[in-house]
Amino acid sequence: MSSLTRDQILRYSRHLIMPEVGVEGQEKLKGASILLIGAGGLGSPVALYLAAAGVGRLGIVDFDKVDFTNLQRQIIHRTEDVGRLKVESAKERIHAINPDIEVETFNVKTSRENIMELIRGYDIIIDGTDNFPTRYLINDACVFQKKPNIYGSIFRFDGQATVFYPLKGPCYRCLFPEPPPPGLVPSCAEGGVLGVLPGVIGTIQATEAVKLIIGQGEPLIGRLLIYHALKMEFRQVNIRRDPDCPVCGDHPTVKELVDYEMFCGLGRGEEGHAGQSPYDLGCQEAQALLKKDEKVVLLDVREPHEYHIVHIEGAKLIPLSELHLRTNELDTSDTLVTYCHHGQRSLEAIKTLEHFGFKKLKHLRGGIDAWACEVDRAMARY
Repeated sequence: MSSLTRDQILRYSRHLIMPEVGVEGQEKLKGASILLIGAGGLGSPVALYLAAAGVGRLGIVDFDKVDFTNLQRQIIHRTEDVGRLKVESAKERIHAINPDIEVETFNVKTSRENIMELIRGYDIIIDGTDNFPTRYLINDACVFQKKPNIYGSIFRFDGQATVFYPLKGPCYRCLFPEPPPPGLVPSCAEGGVLGVLPGVIGTIQATEAVKLIIGQGEPLIGRLLIYHALKMEFRQVNIRRDPDCPVCGDHPTVKELVDYEMFCGLGRGEEGHAGQSPYDLGCQEAQALLKKDEKVVLLDVREPHEYHIVHIEGAKLIPLSELHLRTNELDTSDTLVTYCHHGQRSLEAIKTLEHFGFKKLKHLRGGIDAWACEVDRAMARY
């Protein structure tokens, strides 16, 4: 006899009449458990669709609160949820869709101290994170515990998805043996992301999870699916397990979790923000310096479209991408205070200016976002 109730048979009837799913497949979904790490852009569609599909137990890991900037793409959260914990907002929305789903929330930052315990009780792990240290952490933990890891990433108009399944295909380190240098790849907060893009990639991740549970179709093991929204184009790249991979290779050298912040060259700084620098100037310090010294130039190194959103009055705009060609517009006798959105690009600008012989250099710690919070509270944030 089926373990599905009368109401569940009606709810999942469009699944049940498909021979590839049927009662057996729906019962597998009901008995499955999935841990979703990240309740943001990717996590939103993943959680909503897996709940609607009837996956019996969902775990959600996220330490953040809902922010206004999330609402453009993180569809599991609503305007009235701003300021709430993401895990609580997500749990409430999941239960509104399907009250039969068991939801476990973990309001913690994923770390090497807790990752092994977090993933231990789940069948499938879905990576909805947005930074390299956590991606490597999740990968290694999944390899050690032989858990399938459904990966997705998004940036601007492009997205990727694949399934890393220990003993059946490559892992994340086979695809990306080394992380990119810090600052080379901007975050979504710096580079932006098309609001509908996480919906495309997130639903692909959810689809792969359902396929793995019911044992149907060809999962994206050993295949990286790449999506270009502007071209409306999908393409596929085959990826192979690297026999020399330090984690899943024939002779692994990484046999326990490492310091992933150090591995990615981030030290102990917060993801997505510039760390401490000898060039740092706090917002109040910068404001005082601008009032006191006429030989101070505030240099905005963001892109023109960002400058048009909001800028600090009196700042000179030279985008970082053009700075090496336009240093002749600046005076070496001036004190230059560079700023960007959050502080990463302004530090890169310091390096460029030093190369061209500039000595009097400072950068605004936290960028224009910090300025809006600490100095000009009427200023728009983005």
